[in-house]
Parts: sequence; structure tokens; C-alpha cells
Amino acid sequence: MTTAWPALPYEEWKATRDTLHAHTQVLGKVQTRLAPPEPQLLHSALRLTARGWETRLLPAPDGSGGFGITLDLRRHEAIVEHVDGRERVVPLTPNRTVRDVTHDVLAGVQALAGAVEISPTPQETAWQTPLDEDTEHATYDARQVERYFRAASQAAQVLAALRAPWRGRSTPVNAWWGAFDLGLNLYSGRPAEPPSTDFIFANSMDAQEIAIGWWPGDHRYGRAAFYAYAHPAGVEFPSADLSPGHWDATLGEYILDWDDVVQSTNPYSTAIEFGLSVARHACITCGWEPELAASLEGHPPPSS
Repeated sequence: MTTAWPALPYEEWKATRDTLHAHTQVLGKVQTRLAPPEPQLLHSALRLTARGWETRLLPAPDGSGGFGITLDLRRHEAIVEHVDGRERVVPLTPNRTVRDVTHDVLAGVQALAGAVEISPTPQETAWQTPLDEDTEHATYDARQVERYFRAASQAAQVLAALRAPWRGRSTPVNAWWGAFDLGLNLYSGRPAEPPSTDFIFANSMDAQEIAIGWWPGDHRYGRAAFYAYAHPAGVEFPSADLSPGHWDATLGEYILDWDDVVQSTNPYSTAIEFGLSVARHACITCGWEPELAASLEGHPPPSS
């Protein structure tokens, strides 16, 4: 077993990446339909676990209890599990279409927990083919998925460590199926004007926040990277020199390329320092309470 932080060349695994992204959308849409609504759309967020991408415990539509769905990225299966022990297993294999996996997962939900209707149109993707009709995305290379999972697991642990000392409101490390990223949000406790009337922006960005996350590359930015931004951001926010991270004016975010993390002497420390540097800078330039900024550094320390 390797402990090295793996390289994740976007173009090399793009086809598998898009297929896997589509599969996460099925889980996310089921959860969004059934989970109790939360501020900032947090009820929509999945989790990255030791098995892969998972929903939370969801209420069964037929009233029979609870169930969950997992994309097991070790065994390469989608698993629908009821709390009573029943399960349905859907294999994730090469040349198996998103359409077929979507149908089988939803059929598994219906068999174990009752029917659930979702909008099959994918969100925040470069394609719009409905999930239940998508025969284009069928590439699934198990070795590439395992490499992604190792990288995502390392990134998730960085985000968890950044969150740990924060004394204000924060989210767990979320797995967002729309943008296919991992994200952490730190809040000041103050409201904010959303940047757009778009449904997602209007409902997810109505509070002052610092966001730190990681994605494996996409059509907008063809490299795996950590990212960080503040909302609303002061005019001085883009001005910091956070080398090896950098400000990307197109994205409106600070970026630390995964390649720079992997090639550094201490990848974990490099990623942690990037997140801390942006959060410190945001607290200062956006006028957050000094006590919150101090908690980033563990002051006061956690109780023992």
C-alpha cells in the first residue's frame, strides 16, 4: 500500500472522471429530494468516507425506515442499503453507461425504500444529457478511480484539519456532486447579499463565508487543485502573494495546483499553509472578528 500523494493528470482520466461525476449526481439528487432542507443547501451535500461517496441516512419514501446509497470506490459498486439489512448492489464496470447505472440505482431505491422522482438533468456539468438517457459516459477505469480516491482522501483530511480549530459556525467537509469538489465553509455569523439570483447562488451564498476546497479538475480549470475564496470579498482580497498558490482572476479564487502540492517536500503542510494563508487574509481584508481569526491558529486551544 502506497502512502504517496498521487499525481492526478486531468486529461489522462477525464473520461472516467466525467462518468464518476455523473454517478455522484444520482446520489445527490436522491438526497436533495428526500433530506430535510437546510440553510445554504447543505442538505444536498454528500460525504467522502473510507468507502467513497455516500449519502446521509435518508427517510424511506414508503415509510419503512431509513436507507442510504454509497459509491464504493474500493469495490467499484453502487450500493443501496436499507437499515433493516436489505441491499441492492450495482456494479461499476468499464463500458457500463450512466443510463444503466442510474436506472439500476433508482430501481434499487424503489425496491428497498419506495419510489423517488428526481430531475434527471445533470447540474453544473459541461453536458446536459439526462442521466437516465446518458449512453455517452461509460468509461470507468478502476485504477484511475482508485488514484482519484487516494488523492481526494488526502485532500479531505487537509480540509478537516483546517476546520477543526474554528470557533464559529462551519460545515463538515462536504462532497458536492454539482461541481464534483470537496468543500469546507467557515462563517462569520453575518448575512450577505448573494452574488446572483441564480437558484444555487441565491440559496447557498446568503451568509458571509470563507470557502476552502479541492477539485480533481474540470472543463473550466483542467488541473486538480485546492481553491479558496471569500464572500463578500473586499477590494484588497485578490492582492495577496500566497506562493505557491496564486490568484486566478477568471475563477475569482486563490488556487494551489495539486501538482505543486504533490511535488513539494511536505504535501500536507503545503496544503494546510495555503488554506490558512487565504483564511487569515480573508479575515483581515473582509473585517471578520479578530477572535475568529485567532481560532484558525488554535487560540484558544481545544479543550483536552
